[in-house]
Amino acid sequence: MEHLSHKEKITIMIAIIGAMFFAAVNQTIVGNALPKIIAELGGLDYYSWVFTIYMLTSAITTILVGKLSDIYGRKPFLLLGIFIFIIGAFLSGLSTDIVQLITYRGIQGFGAGMIMSTALTAVGDLFAPRERGKWQGAMSAVFGISSVLGPTLGGYIVDNLEWKWVFWVFLPLGIIAAVLIWRLFPKVERKRGESVDFLGSIFLTLTIVPALLGFSWAGSKYDWGSEQILGLFAGAIIALIIFIFVERRAKSPILPLYLFKNSIFTISNTVGFAIGVAMFGGIMYVPYFVQGVLGFSATHSSFISMAMTLGLMFASAIGGQIISKTGKYKFQAIIGLIITTIGMFLLTTLDASVSQWTLIIYLVLIGLGIGVGMTVFTLTVQNAVEQRLLGVATATTQLFRSLGGTVGVAIMGTVLNNRMSDKMGESLQGISEQTANLPAEMQGKLQALQNPQLLLDHEKLNMIHNSLPEQIAPLFKEMVTLLQGALSFALSGVFMTAAFIMVAAVVLTLFLKEIPLRSAQEPKKEEEINKDKQALTKQTV
Repeated sequence: MEHLSHKEKITIMIAIIGAMFFAAVNQTIVGNALPKIIAELGGLDYYSWVFTIYMLTSAITTILVGKLSDIYGRKPFLLLGIFIFIIGAFLSGLSTDIVQLITYRGIQGFGAGMIMSTALTAVGDLFAPRERGKWQGAMSAVFGISSVLGPTLGGYIVDNLEWKWVFWVFLPLGIIAAVLIWRLFPKVERKRGESVDFLGSIFLTLTIVPALLGFSWAGSKYDWGSEQILGLFAGAIIALIIFIFVERRAKSPILPLYLFKNSIFTISNTVGFAIGVAMFGGIMYVPYFVQGVLGFSATHSSFISMAMTLGLMFASAIGGQIISKTGKYKFQAIIGLIITTIGMFLLTTLDASVSQWTLIIYLVLIGLGIGVGMTVFTLTVQNAVEQRLLGVATATTQLFRSLGGTVGVAIMGTVLNNRMSDKMGESLQGISEQTANLPAEMQGKLQALQNPQLLLDHEKLNMIHNSLPEQIAPLFKEMVTLLQGALSFALSGVFMTAAFIMVAAVVLTLFLKEIPLRSAQEPKKEEEINKDKQALTKQTV
């Protein structure tokens, strides 16, 4: 794409960023709106599937399209992804029951996976490695903006308009982005000699889906040791073994295994997985603390959480510019991860007496660290592989980060539940003696307080308080205080787990080899081509 002018490249990137924002904001806008949507459509038992199906379909598409776009070019998959996402979003707004909504969200996920995979890879097509930093930073900022705007706008829409506009409000943006990409993004001829690895695609899908479902349901819907979870993990392991066997013999593998011999590729993806575990698994529990321990509303909680997002957006933009100017990335990655680790450790000190401004400072610190560090690892992978593998390499980084988030949520949820139950058992021993002589109805209401989820439902908590006799009020307040203390104790364990995982990420990054970021798209040298051919030959023998 060297024939494009700088102005044309910037215009294309604006369209690509618009498409990314279109996909990202539609993912986050549903969170606050979904309770009211479910109240109208019904199907509370299938509530989680609205998120799970989107995660599954987008994860599958991300890695499969990564390789396909290396063969056929990015443009067709960008356009197809936007088209599928628009169809899914439009149909979601027409849903009349929960099954339809889940189905259409799955369609959206397929489109989102295509958009995210090809959008990040397109940066590598348009710009030399030295220039990519600032654009990777801009794309990270897009996720930050969508995570702020999406939930707030979703809540506003369901409060003031029909809920279908949650899915329809950004449709014009998707259409505009598609038109710009169709008009401006250059076509790429299909690479000769490359074939689609259908068998590898099937077994990669059969590895990802059971693994994601297992980690999503473990500790919540089913016990970790249940037949369902063990069966899912066993199926994933068997599929993975077959996938490796198939890929070692494939002429054009969907995920070339020899990429993992590249230490930069392997370390970057492992660190990306750790960041996913800590970031998604740890930080998603901050609202539990704000609403459950400090007692703030969900709206107030979203404003506090916004502090981290603003820090992330600022640091992503600045970090990308620094990489582009200096051509170096390792020091920045280490500093960013260390700052994130410090922020996580600070979260472990939180209790009910902490001020919200102290919490905001901690969250800003985490956001700054993630923004500085997260920009690096897609760039390092892109810089370490040949241009012909850019799509599959970029998609792999996204897959590892997504897997890390799923695993993190499962691990942190288990830590939270175990520490909560242990602490509640200790704290409520004395209370049980005080309630032993109360009427059965009063005991039942006080028993309901032992559910930590109740701390997040302030209206129900007030209803229970108002329904109790005045002489029971002190006991009620004591139980709520104990419950808040138990939740704070459990969350400290969650944040501590995330902090230790970030320490591991810092240590791994120390072993990351730093190679110069090229200032221009360099053609491959003859000896590099020969090495690639030799590596491919070894696989097929």
